[in-house]
Amino acid sequence: MRTELDALYTPAVRSFLPLLYVAWADGMLSPSEVNLIHRKIDELSNLSGIEKEQLKQWSDPKEWPDENTFRQWLDLIKEAAAKMAPSDLESLAELGDLMARRGHTAGDPEGRSDARQAIQFLQQEMGLAGVDKFRSIHTPVEAKTTEAEATLPVLTALQGLHDGPKKEIRDRVKAVLADPVFHILPLRTKEDKRAKVSEWLTYLAEQGLGAIGFPEVYGGENDMVAYATVFETLACHDLSLAIKFGVHFGLFGGSIFNLGTKEHHDKYLVSVGDLSLPGCFAMTETGHGSNVRDIETTATYDADLGQIVVHSPSFRAGKEYIGNAMDSRMASVFAQLIVQGENHGVHAVLVPIRDQEDNLLDGVRVEDNGYKMGLNGVDNGRIWFDQVKVPRENLLNRFGNITLLGRYESTIPNPSKRFFTMLGTLVAGRISVAKAGLSAAKVSLAIAVKYALHRRQFGPTSKSPETLILDYPTHQRRLLPRVAKVYAAHFTLENLMQRYESRTEEDAREIETLAAGIKAYSTWLSTSTIQECREACGGKGYLWVNRFTDLKADSDIFATFEGDNTVLLQLVAKGLLGAFKDEFHDAGFLGVFRYLRSQATDSLLTINPVYKRKTDADHLLDNRFHSHAFNFRERKLLHALADRMRTMLKKRITPYDVFLRTQTHMVALAIAFVERVILENFQEAVEKIEDEALKELMQQVLQLFALATIEENKGWYLEQSYVDGVKTKAIRRQVDRLCGRLRDQAELL
Repeated sequence: MRTELDALYTPAVRSFLPLLYVAWADGMLSPSEVNLIHRKIDELSNLSGIEKEQLKQWSDPKEWPDENTFRQWLDLIKEAAAKMAPSDLESLAELGDLMARRGHTAGDPEGRSDARQAIQFLQQEMGLAGVDKFRSIHTPVEAKTTEAEATLPVLTALQGLHDGPKKEIRDRVKAVLADPVFHILPLRTKEDKRAKVSEWLTYLAEQGLGAIGFPEVYGGENDMVAYATVFETLACHDLSLAIKFGVHFGLFGGSIFNLGTKEHHDKYLVSVGDLSLPGCFAMTETGHGSNVRDIETTATYDADLGQIVVHSPSFRAGKEYIGNAMDSRMASVFAQLIVQGENHGVHAVLVPIRDQEDNLLDGVRVEDNGYKMGLNGVDNGRIWFDQVKVPRENLLNRFGNITLLGRYESTIPNPSKRFFTMLGTLVAGRISVAKAGLSAAKVSLAIAVKYALHRRQFGPTSKSPETLILDYPTHQRRLLPRVAKVYAAHFTLENLMQRYESRTEEDAREIETLAAGIKAYSTWLSTSTIQECREACGGKGYLWVNRFTDLKADSDIFATFEGDNTVLLQLVAKGLLGAFKDEFHDAGFLGVFRYLRSQATDSLLTINPVYKRKTDADHLLDNRFHSHAFNFRERKLLHALADRMRTMLKKRITPYDVFLRTQTHMVALAIAFVERVILENFQEAVEKIEDEALKELMQQVLQLFALATIEENKGWYLEQSYVDGVKTKAIRRQVDRLCGRLRDQAELL
């Protein structure tokens, strides 16, 4: 065993162990640190090629040293450190030098001086701790309460509540983003911004973050929740980076993983994960937008050639707004699959679009979408195909396959069900977009609240100190209800992502419906919150350096991509009308109406007259009142919609026309449903909190979310006689009081 260790830990390698151990113990190595270490290693002439490769591997974030390796390092380091005088315990270079000499059996190794200088340089540049840390890291110390923790005892608990079980990956991404290579600068052209975002994406791939959702055998961690956490954390830094990251690893890579089979996984996923095969996700078309079922691009199987011919039959069939279109070498193309003259509906086919020198391949036409309102770091483009031939094996065939005999077969014979099943596997992207949009709102609120705690304006007299603007009730009203809403949406999205990860065939449709609704809610909330925060910062909010310029421009499109929000809410309403039953999607509108006819009168809709005028604080702040109000709104809208549809059907109006005439009603129902789900998720999250101080704080945030939402819909509640005017006035006063109570916790939140 000793001989094996000596062969691995040569004297030159030993000299670097203290540096590497402290670097990893301090956290993730950032891209700049990795490059710096590798450059210094390459400069040392006393290192052999094998030694250089070993040290580079140990400093590569994709090749984390395992626990056994760390233990070996520590044993070797402690053995050497025990021989050193206390005065030498600040120098990693001296300790490394001592280890090199002890590991050498025939005099001093050559090149020690160069290695010592290199390690001294690296320790200084990376700001690493000294050798004394080897003892303190592994020696229990008495816990001390910092001044910040003493002032805000709930801070640590709140951070843990927000970060959830993926705190480690959040911290890992934050550490990477803190590296100087990710510093944001004002870039004048889209080409400059795209180049910078592409450079950042390469660093993320090198850190192993892109492949994190893939199975371990393909370089990942088999953790889609971690992937979504990476995505939303990147969105706090730069939304162009988050979107390009999501397009390549989430959509392109996700389509291969979710729609392909093992042959596709083995052939492509490693290359997708390390970014050696950049790709895009070509679904949306100019002429069809959200209507994926009726896209025009065809993928026709030629049995004589054993190939699939991908073709854009018209200008309108061009793939539109495709992220990564200008950098990709392959596209996951969604097209109508035609086999033996029969159209089997939309399937995905992998189509190479550029060669290794990034030249467009024959039959492929790509145009840059040009400058956009925002996200100019993302290279959106349009793609057309002119009789492009690809092998039969390029069909992503998890749900539909072309056999060697040239026949189409599928385990899901119903085309409609097959279509929705296929799209349902991609719902993680919709959840991730909602989380990223919410990140933009979080950043905006953090900026606006902190500004409001420093900016002063006016005072009681000309000689009095000016008042902090967050002390004005109007300013509290602008920001704090939005803080509450963002927390509510955050907990709902965390829960939804967990449900998606552990989904079954039975609840897949429900999760898809929830994802559609919460994506719409979160991205609209983000858009309005960023605008309010910009205004709340006055002229300072208009300066580029304070970030609202990019936050506003980059997040606005979130209401459109991954599904237009209004269209998504109609999808939600259809799901509600069908009670999440497959019959709705299989049998169309008539299936919905059969379900509606079976519904009995809802006792929830019967309101006691005394209840309408009840205004005491205990009642208004009670979770039961909030739940009843949110449930009442959803159920009332559902029953009213069902009645309208039944009446129209009796008049022999076609189901499709009934749908058109009730669209606005359907959207109102969907919003009520989403807000009820968000309330329930927030209530469950607060109920699980064990820290009493934190629970008391979050209960107030929950109350503010609930009452502010009821207040926003007070017109509807008054129309339905659910409340009287005296109660809406009392609700308004309670919202004011909650904002006042939470003012002192605003920065903490």
